Amino acid sequence: MDMITVNNVNLTLSKNHILKDVSVSFEAGKIHGLIGRNGSGKTMLMKCICGFVGVTDGEVFVDGKRVGKDVDFPDDMGIIIETPGFIPYYSGFKNLKLIAGLNHKIDKDKISETMRQVGLDPKLKRHVRKYSLGMRQRLGLAQAMMEEPKILIMDEPFNGLDKEGVEEMREYLLGYRQQGKTILLSSHSAEDISALCDTVCEMEKGRLCKVR
Repeated sequence: MDMITVNNVNLTLSKNHILKDVSVSFEAGKIHGLIGRNGSGKTMLMKCICGFVGVTDGEVFVDGKRVGKDVDFPDDMGIIIETPGFIPYYSGFKNLKLIAGLNHKIDKDKISETMRQVGLDPKLKRHVRKYSLGMRQRLGLAQAMMEEPKILIMDEPFNGLDKEGVEEMREYLLGYRQQGKTILLSSHSAEDISALCDTVCEMEKGRLCKVR
């Protein structure tokens, strides 16, 4: 079963043709990689899948529902795209508690458990504005994962992590796949892609040029 289907998608922004006739499907329960240079269209494709950017032509389906028609934003999806935004003068735990309060799916214990899984101390009172880049990235990962969504969309999720942190995150994502979750991630690291991904899609100048 395909969890995500992209049919003949084109995206034009300010007269720039960002995505060009992109068609691809991502099977449920697997880790799928997107690779390509900066400006190749990876991030914009992810934003279209998440409903953050509406396509100019074509269709995007997530879990059988058309994005922008049946749903504005797909249900049960965890997202980390570009630099995660948090309230700078709150702690990491307080930020996640506020986000969790929108859906009321998880309690404080689950938030704390997820923070520890990504290598953060939920009791740390330090404001997020004083976090390092790596700590911010870990907090973004915790935000995406804490409600255990069945789909994860992750744009360069290992940015800012040290070698140990990357290994921990790989193990976590492989375990997530074993639970039947679907993961779509982009990475500049060939090692990350090789270690994690069941399928790999290469993009170049807004087009899907290779699938393996």
